[in-house]
Amino acid sequence: MGRLIHFEIHVDDMERAKKFYGEVFGWTFEDWSGYAGMPYFGAVTGGESEMGINGALMQRQGPPPGPNQALNGYACTMGVEDYDASEAKILSLGGKVALPKYALPGMAWQGYYIDTEGNTFGIHQPDENAK
Repeated sequence: MGRLIHFEIHVDDMERAKKFYGEVFGWTFEDWSGYAGMPYFGAVTGGESEMGINGALMQRQGPPPGPNQALNGYACTMGVEDYDASEAKILSLGGKVALPKYALPGMAWQGYYIDTEGNTFGIHQPDENAK
């Protein structure tokens, strides 16, 4: 045991967060608020036959991270087919660049962003020609 099986993204505005993650990554959401006793939406991130895990958006229970604050938690990274198109969607929907696109030489393109709720996440496009 010990394998990551679920993630939670803490949000201030549930509808804004659902729109952001739904439009950028194609996630769908299931209302699990009745189980959690608070606004809590299961995030279906892909089909059962795809590698990866599902998670949830949950109502933030305290203040959001402050600007220029060091990351205190886990940063999830989503695999994408087209880095530049994904970045364009992120920015058009209110996300911001945290760490610009860079090469993992011979492996992939990687970068980090801040979502509409102030959370940091990464995107990763495999590309053996990255340099």
